[in-house]
Amino acid sequence: MAAWLRFLGYHCLAAISFSLVIVLVHGDVHSSTVGHDVKKNQVKDCDFFHGSWVFDNSINPLYYSSSCPFIGGGFDCQKNGRPDQNYLKYRWQPNECDLPRFSGIDFLEEHRNKKILFVGDSLSSNMWRSLICMLHSAVPYSNYTFGSQDPLSTFSLPDYGVSVDWLKNGFLVDMAYEKIGKVLKLDSISTGNLWLGADILIFNSYHWWTHSGRLQTWNYFQFGNKTVKEMDHMEAYKIAMTTWANWVDSNIDPSKTRVFFQGVAAVHLHAEEWNDPNHKDCREQTEPLKGSTYPGPGVPGEAILKSVISKMTEPAYLLDITLLTQLRKDGHPSIYAEGGPIFIDCSHWCLAGVPDTWNQLLYAALLQKF
Repeated sequence: MAAWLRFLGYHCLAAISFSLVIVLVHGDVHSSTVGHDVKKNQVKDCDFFHGSWVFDNSINPLYYSSSCPFIGGGFDCQKNGRPDQNYLKYRWQPNECDLPRFSGIDFLEEHRNKKILFVGDSLSSNMWRSLICMLHSAVPYSNYTFGSQDPLSTFSLPDYGVSVDWLKNGFLVDMAYEKIGKVLKLDSISTGNLWLGADILIFNSYHWWTHSGRLQTWNYFQFGNKTVKEMDHMEAYKIAMTTWANWVDSNIDPSKTRVFFQGVAAVHLHAEEWNDPNHKDCREQTEPLKGSTYPGPGVPGEAILKSVISKMTEPAYLLDITLLTQLRKDGHPSIYAEGGPIFIDCSHWCLAGVPDTWNQLLYAALLQKF
């Protein structure tokens, strides 16, 4: 009997050891389950978008840029020489609840054989690259495909049948090349067929609308039977987003496709907005603003977007990232973007970094089953 018990003890221990090896091989525990272990039914009425940033190096960063081959040069601040790392170690803490634990493996299982499509500008790319890094970190030994043929960039994990793609489209409405020049057609969407067939759609559009002068990529606005050289850019944005909202209501079946809008991310071009007389912009910023309020002005596009979405027949879920990005003056590439120190980027975000939280919020919203 004693010999038999020793035999059982040895093999039970071996089985436990083997199971541990399987866990370590097929998923990085640190990165695949991140956040608080909140049950799904506890997030139903949670407001995730009002809160503050808390330093927590026990779970952050969610992955390391050196282990993710999809980041791209402009977002890889560590590779580009950024010397500090504390900006990687903050987590978003909602005021009245906790974010649910992010599990890359659960995400993949839940969305097995599903298509996820991001549609938007380079900030949409920022969020897309963050998500595929988070998923790759969860299953680092799974086969994947990754490619780009402008305007579509693709990523898939064949073992799960999951595709996560990004379609570059900065305005969502049409840009036409006509004899008079480039015409931004505020009430026309002719490429929406490219958005069909996805199980999850995450749209984004704002920053291109704020451009003027040499940064402006169009020559005329057109709406109805009017073509004008100039108009208020935020009024144009409102018309275009209403066109987008109407297209979604007319063409997307909410029982088959879940629609999100990424929201308006803040820029940090003027340090006086956060009462910092020693700096000009996001350069040399190494920590977030404390608390849950931003001392500077609001972002005009935020109110417009909320108003448009509220009037939809089936409102899209707004990932309201404005406040949490306003507080993160330290999260930009700054001089550590791909262009070197002569190029200052206070609009996009380092990866790993703030966009990982956007995807934690997406994960939490999917758990809410809105």
